[in-house]
Amino acid sequence: MKSSASRWILSGILLMIALGSTATAQTANLVGMPQVTFTKDVAPILQRSCQKCHRPGSMAPMSLLTYQDARPWARAIKREVEARNMPPWYIARNVGIEQFKNDPSLSKGEIATIVKWVDAGAPMGNPADMPRPVQFRDDNAWTIGDPDVVVTSPSHVIPAEGSDWWGNYIVETQLSEDRWLRAVEAKPGAGNKPVVHHLVASLLQDEDNEAQLAGRSGGAGGEQFLVEYAVGKNGDVFPDGTARLVKAGAKILFNMHYHPIGERKVDQSQIALYFYPKGYSPKYYYQSLHTGDNEDLDLPAGEDNIRSEGYSRLNQNARVTAFQPHLHNRGKAQCLEALYPDGKLEMLSCVDRYKFGWHIVYNYADDVAPLLPKGTVLKVTSWHNNTASNAYNPDPSNWAGFGQRSIDDMSFAWVSYVWLDDEDFARQVAERKAKQQSIVAQQKER
Repeated sequence: MKSSASRWILSGILLMIALGSTATAQTANLVGMPQVTFTKDVAPILQRSCQKCHRPGSMAPMSLLTYQDARPWARAIKREVEARNMPPWYIARNVGIEQFKNDPSLSKGEIATIVKWVDAGAPMGNPADMPRPVQFRDDNAWTIGDPDVVVTSPSHVIPAEGSDWWGNYIVETQLSEDRWLRAVEAKPGAGNKPVVHHLVASLLQDEDNEAQLAGRSGGAGGEQFLVEYAVGKNGDVFPDGTARLVKAGAKILFNMHYHPIGERKVDQSQIALYFYPKGYSPKYYYQSLHTGDNEDLDLPAGEDNIRSEGYSRLNQNARVTAFQPHLHNRGKAQCLEALYPDGKLEMLSCVDRYKFGWHIVYNYADDVAPLLPKGTVLKVTSWHNNTASNAYNPDPSNWAGFGQRSIDDMSFAWVSYVWLDDEDFARQVAERKAKQQSIVAQQKER
């Protein structure tokens, strides 16, 4: 018995030695591998795609400026980036056009880096590897620089309780001469983002001089769309060479929608105008329009994937520069397609995880911005989720339809256009085709 027991003990010791040797070998291998650290690998990713919002005083709930800020949230960061919930960018991948300006989304490699960092225990790394801090503007500052003119709406009191409020304010721009607009931005007064459901601003000016540039584009005078604000929306920067005319004496109509949140608020929303230098002459008229509106929404209680469609026909040739879905809290997804005059149907873009808190404008990269001939029909398909599985649903027990209130819903897209005459359109199509052929030829030579 003693001999047998001794053999078992010896076997156990040998097994432990073997396991220890294996563990030592694995540890040695890990030591030889480069370690993913916050300072060297993760911080640059956060600076590029996260810190604009994740910093003190901004909209995000926590700061990610330093290792000490980020470390407690490591597991949450991993979860959100793996699910592609953060950074907010909800264009469907591998569907339609995939190249956009100012795309903050993470590559597969960047996501893998963050996952490795968290799985390794979220090590800090060498402080000397930490990149220099990014200098951000104050969150209440304008996102696209210092404007030439700021127009402010009158004070409006939003009571703590009560119904939503819709109404218009008309404010003078105080412009003494015509100016060409190159960018525009709207925002609520400081601290009032929660109560401003939306702000849609229009220019009020006479029709005569607008024909100077908008005549061939179909853009008339009178009341003209200027800019929209909704949660998550930043400024609109027009493509190079495009503009809108703001005339001397023009007024701005603020169409406001306020929503009480249980706390009394006083708001003065603002619109910033950024002009081209005096004497600049733009080539193209630029405008953004409701596209594919469907006001006949039928969203039964307890139903998901409720599909609706809307259509808009282009009466002129166009280069489409931007796509921004607009749905409310029950919105789930939206796709934009082009039905060409020859019957061809092409998918342009899809947002497959729409979130009402992020009214993101997806600006197409110049080389892929759709070139659409006159007669093309833009088809906007939307899906809504009126069930309790939708965390944003204000009341899944009730039917919902089209309406202006936050508890109602909508289905359309803001689409931005540059109108082109026949000659210019043919030239741009030929240039795009030649460039694509050149890329294909270079790939074949490799």
